[in-house]
Amino acid sequence: MGAENYQIDLGSLIACDPSHHFQPLPSSREELERQCLEKGTELVQEIVNVLFSLPASEELDGPIVQLPKPTTRLPREKHLPKPKPPTKWELFAKMKGIKKHKKDKRVYDEQTGTWKRRYGYDRVNDDRDVPIFEAKMTDEPGEDPFGKRKNEKKKRVEKQEKNRLQNLKQAFKAGNLPSHIQLAATALPITGTQNVIPKKASKEELEGVAGMAATATASGGKFDKKLPGEKPAKHAGKHRKFLPVVEGRGMGAREKEQTKKILNKLMAKSSHDILDVDRAVTMFNVKKEKQRKRDKEVISLTSNKLKPNKKPFKKSSNKKQ
Repeated sequence: MGAENYQIDLGSLIACDPSHHFQPLPSSREELERQCLEKGTELVQEIVNVLFSLPASEELDGPIVQLPKPTTRLPREKHLPKPKPPTKWELFAKMKGIKKHKKDKRVYDEQTGTWKRRYGYDRVNDDRDVPIFEAKMTDEPGEDPFGKRKNEKKKRVEKQEKNRLQNLKQAFKAGNLPSHIQLAATALPITGTQNVIPKKASKEELEGVAGMAATATASGGKFDKKLPGEKPAKHAGKHRKFLPVVEGRGMGAREKEQTKKILNKLMAKSSHDILDVDRAVTMFNVKKEKQRKRDKEVISLTSNKLKPNKKPFKKSSNKKQ
């Protein structure tokens, strides 16, 4: 059977035989699997033959061919995405007939004579690059133009965030949100829906959080300002103690001693054959001396208990007259 009897789509690397049918039907499952493998091997061989008949270019990795566009329409794995609901601005632009035009990302800045970004960091016509503001007739006397510009920007950011949340609420009502965004939108106060009232934090929980925040600094809250009526933290954090960075009086010897101590610990852990004979003899003698003192104390206590109590002899105070 030639390649003209097959339907081959090189763009998707698919081949099928529309005239193929089982006759007679296989008597067992093993026979059916064997015939399917034979037919699959035959179809794969036809795809390879057609691929090697295409014009190829020699590269370092070997011959490379350009596959044509696929002609077979494969079914989608996921459903088609739902269209997003229009925002307030999109509805307003549609009502007014405003069309969106693509703008260039780079704009010429007349102040510096260079090309800068339209938005973002180091943008064109940035107010921060202007050290002097020209006073207007409507300006109030004594008003700070730099502070006014900062407040206006803060208000714009707050308004933009408010609009974003409003659009998220409307999309949540329509149900046209992905699962993870829809889960986050349930925490927003949406009108017309029953929201779960968050649990009120208890006094103990608030004290615990306040104590954690107070001791979260490097000094454990030692140098932080205390509020009136603030109680000390119940569980003060423990911090490791390090030697000072600047070497002072006797610091070289302390650092040397600490390094030697760490080295001795490492040597003791890494080796089991090293034995300090002098130290072992000293420890044995010390233990022996302590035991001898204990035995001597016990003997002295026992001998004191066994001695009889004798009353002292008193002389008579009467004198012969």
